[in-house]
Amino acid sequence: MASRPFIVGNWKMNGTRAMLSEARAIDRAAQRHMKVEVAIAPPYTLIHAVHREVEQIGVGAQDCHPGDEGAFTGDISAPMLADAGAKFVIVGHSERRQGHAESNDLVREKAQSALDAGMQVIMCCGEDAKTREAGEAASFVTKQLKSSLPELDNAGDILTVAYEPIWAIGTGNSATPDDIAEMHAEIRKLLVKLYGEEQGTGVRILYGGSVNPENAREILSTQEVGGALVGGASLTADSFFGIALAAGDAPEA
Repeated sequence: MASRPFIVGNWKMNGTRAMLSEARAIDRAAQRHMKVEVAIAPPYTLIHAVHREVEQIGVGAQDCHPGDEGAFTGDISAPMLADAGAKFVIVGHSERRQGHAESNDLVREKAQSALDAGMQVIMCCGEDAKTREAGEAASFVTKQLKSSLPELDNAGDILTVAYEPIWAIGTGNSATPDDIAEMHAEIRKLLVKLYGEEQGTGVRILYGGSVNPENAREILSTQEVGGALVGGASLTADSFFGIALAAGDAPEA
């Protein structure tokens, strides 16, 4: 693929200021290995602190509210995140869709809010085990993605898609390379249909779901895989950068 592999760490609800040392270590490693683009999405409480501590890696948020301001106790708006130093927002993660009953419409509104605030978007999609076993994974994911994506003129510059099969997240069971290649090919076809050949092929498609240093090279060598969205393995610099190094060494997909 034309652009560098994009390796993003989603820290989820983990991390206090003690974790800043891991962020600094990830940043130092990224400065030595420029073949890979690296970013992390810490919890809200650490976005500004991580932004101030690092030089090379990107810093983003794990979610945002669709509105800019208002009486929404406990929520964080996209402009607030941008002000704290976030450069991108993850939206549509299955843990939000399932645990917080987020609809495709709401996910699309959040994505648009992040874009309006000047940030990039990582749009997540993925099916559960029951859907895959029924042979409906591709149709489910493409429908979910189509309903969640905003209209864009420059998708290749501001959008990343992350395919995360729900049955693989945090389970230790990664999808097979064939499964990943098939789904990423379907996603690519949809992106080209929605945004045109040039922009649709410019959107990186990440894989997420039990990615670790041991399986990363095989996954990241798979056709149409432009990087990884990493959960638990991103919490320490050693494991996270093991994945980043595998991305840098993987043959061009």
